[in-house]
This record gives sequence, structure tokens and C-alpha cells, in this order.
Amino acid sequence: MTIAYRLFLLLFITGAAAHADQVDQSAALDALKQANSVLIDVRTEEEHAQGALPGATRIETDNLAERIASIAPDKDAPIVLYCRSGRRSAAAQDLLQSMGYSHVINAGGYQDLQGLVSRP
Repeated sequence: MTIAYRLFLLLFITGAAAHADQVDQSAALDALKQANSVLIDVRTEEEHAQGALPGATRIETDNLAERIASIAPDKDAPIVLYCRSGRRSAAAQDLLQSMGYSHVINAGGYQDLQGLVSRP
């Protein structure tokens, strides 16, 4: 492997990782204003029991691939994900994008979103 190729791979991998971890609360709030948006809490049952955003469906990341079609059959509908810190929602975002979902947003952590989100 040439040095240039190794450098390219390193930049590609670190660039992809940085993108996956990005939290975009502004885009999440805009998406949630759309009638067809889906809000998903990927936290554990114990975390969810301590409080959740109104209208959120709880699906842990490990179960997301098998349950997403029943929650969000339209792969073009906005899907907003959150967890405790944004890390699991980033993993869920990657998973859903790899499954063909086109408008998936990592909203970050529950505590940060609590006062920002109001859903019917």
C-alpha cells in the first residue's frame, strides 16, 4: 500500500466517523414540525422510564433493523433519533441510512432536547 493510499483511507475513515457522530438539533426540530416525521428514542427501558420526549417510540438500536419498517414504512419520511448522549443515536443513524432511509437525523441527548421539543 502506498503512503498516499493509506493517507486517503485514514482521512476517509476519520471523516466518516466524524460525520456519524454529528448532532443536529436544529434540523431535528425542523423535521419534527413535519406531520410525517418519526421520533425514536434508542435508550434502554430503564433510561426511558425516567422520562421521554412526547410522541417518541422507544426502540433500542439492537432491535431497530427488525422493527423500523413497522414504525417508519416510508424511507423518505424524516426520522429523528435521540439517546442519552448522542452516541447510540449516531449508530442508529448509520444503520438506518445503510437500510435506505434518506432523512435520518441524530438529535443527540435526551437532557439537551427536553426543553426544546414539544409534540402532540
